[in-house]
Amino acid sequence: MKILFYGAGVIGSLYAARLKDSGQNVSILARGQRLADIRKYGIVLEDVNTGNESTTRVNVVEQLNPEDAYDLAVVMMPKNYVPEILPILAANRNTPNVLFMVNNAAGPDEMISALSRERVLYGFPGAGGTRKGHVVRYRIVSARQQPTTFGEIDGSTTARLEQIVDVFKGAGFPVAISSQMDAWLKTHVAEVSPMANALFMAGGDNYRLARTRDAIVLMIRAIREGYKVLQELNIPIVPARHKILKWIPEPVLVALMRRIFKSKQMADLIGHAHAARNEMKQIDSEFRALARSTFVPTPALDRLYTYSDQDVQPVADGNARISMNWRGVGIVLSALVVLIVVLIII
Repeated sequence: MKILFYGAGVIGSLYAARLKDSGQNVSILARGQRLADIRKYGIVLEDVNTGNESTTRVNVVEQLNPEDAYDLAVVMMPKNYVPEILPILAANRNTPNVLFMVNNAAGPDEMISALSRERVLYGFPGAGGTRKGHVVRYRIVSARQQPTTFGEIDGSTTARLEQIVDVFKGAGFPVAISSQMDAWLKTHVAEVSPMANALFMAGGDNYRLARTRDAIVLMIRAIREGYKVLQELNIPIVPARHKILKWIPEPVLVALMRRIFKSKQMADLIGHAHAARNEMKQIDSEFRALARSTFVPTPALDRLYTYSDQDVQPVADGNARISMNWRGVGIVLSALVVLIVVLIII
């Protein structure tokens, strides 16, 4: 398959290199210093799990011309850049399939209007990382946590979708098809936007966030407010297992989140939030527009949103002034006691 990756950031570089190594005909669109680096060094990847480094030579282009022809264009750019590239994609009629692997809470209307429904597909990566100079340091997320996910706008499973899935699977990525990709993306924004803003509230440091209880409490409450917004709009939580965040008592979730955010794995995965603050603000605004179309109160979302502005000072390290909601903790403790007793008896 002849594929163009439109965007040469951390994720675009990772996927382009892995697909090229698997035998696909891959080009990547890059500009500025990134263009010069790929031409000079190739795409250099470092797996943070193993420390292994690889170099892949990929055809690199500076622009997409109207006469260029690809089987598939994969857009891997910050969401706030999408409006400016849509006219470029629309002018190219020789690429029948455009896969948008971007954060998106606003839905597909803008893309459909520019390109037509037939050309647009949805997707989202299952990886994260950072770039140090010309070296991309990456971590691929497990299939259980978040596989690379694809879907048609109408939820159908088409021949082209299955072919794309096979291509990415052949490059070694855990993959999945979702019949509710729009809901999947909205759920993702409902979760990742509060996480990013909580990170900014804690000065952009995941270890400091783990120590700053107020930021974690607001993050949890904002995610739950987001779920209520989606519920009010009859948009399902996808994947459905994420609904458990609605029921776990707040103090238990705080403890879990503190453990998660002080991990090295989280440090490797959150580089995108640092590098794409404008994108985080964009998708936050998109989700807040959804919230405003309902009567759901969103005080935690609104408070966290202020920290998307880099001029707003973070809170003090370790801030813990917000009282936690202890409702439901007694039930959980009682259930644990019963479970322990049953295990002892058995």
